[in-house]
Amino acid sequence: MGIKETVKKIKSLEIQGAENVAIESVKALKDVVKQTRSRTVSAILADLFHAKNLLFLSRPTEPCMRNSINYVMDDLNYDDPIELTKAICEKVDYVLKRFEQNKKIIAGIGAKKIKNGSVVFTHCHSSTIFEIIKEAKKQGKKFEVHNTETRPKFQGRITAKEISSLGIPVTHFIDSAARFALKKADIVFIGADAITTEGKVINKIGSELYAEIADKFDIPVYACTDSWKFDTETVFGFEEEIETRRSDEIWKNPPKGVKINNFAFEKVSGNLVTGIISELGIYKPYIFIQEIKANNKWMFKRKKLF
Repeated sequence: MGIKETVKKIKSLEIQGAENVAIESVKALKDVVKQTRSRTVSAILADLFHAKNLLFLSRPTEPCMRNSINYVMDDLNYDDPIELTKAICEKVDYVLKRFEQNKKIIAGIGAKKIKNGSVVFTHCHSSTIFEIIKEAKKQGKKFEVHNTETRPKFQGRITAKEISSLGIPVTHFIDSAARFALKKADIVFIGADAITTEGKVINKIGSELYAEIADKFDIPVYACTDSWKFDTETVFGFEEEIETRRSDEIWKNPPKGVKINNFAFEKVSGNLVTGIISELGIYKPYIFIQEIKANNKWMFKRKKLF
């Protein structure tokens, strides 16, 4: 799949989910160096930086993609184009293996939080949360899941289909009935598309609303995510951009004078998050930030985005 096709699929949500976007993006970099007609190091690097910029511009709320690409393109001090190509391919392979291994680690940690007879609430679709639920099922635990439809793209249907295929009872709620779904829940799992230096978790629109309801009913809320979703740009004062999608996803032909608001994400305050479950363990948001800095020093090299 070429770089242009990858970008197109990311923009159209044909490729969705932060980790999937990151994985397909680094694969695209590997394709760039394999398919390029450039023969010098400087020309190959120019091709890579062009691809990087196209990918960065494809979606605003994608620090996982940015971190993955920055890792692949960090310290490329080579004089030989063959060695440069080899280094890029090896780094991409490492990133792919890393995501696969970390998902298993996170699943093992998160599954411990699911108790027999409990009700798990989740919103939107997260491959990481699916792996947690699958692992809990594999351990022989009996529980059920409440999930939301997640308008306007109905990503919650993907979640419901996947979980029900495991033989786990699922009750699918319309978004506006989430309070009823939460009242009977014992634990809330949400994903994360980004985590800021202030400890805010950015996830699908509706997430903070549901976290506030959970707080009212004293239900623990866990954000389940790979640590590379931390947005290093927020350390340097930049605000994580909240993506706004096309109005026609909500209403194709609204009456004149009706303005459509179609935010894709929102920030969940850190004080509503019981803990962040990542491959590093379970930490409160402010401790999670410290662990990120200790384990990923390369992330904090100040880079120009474009």
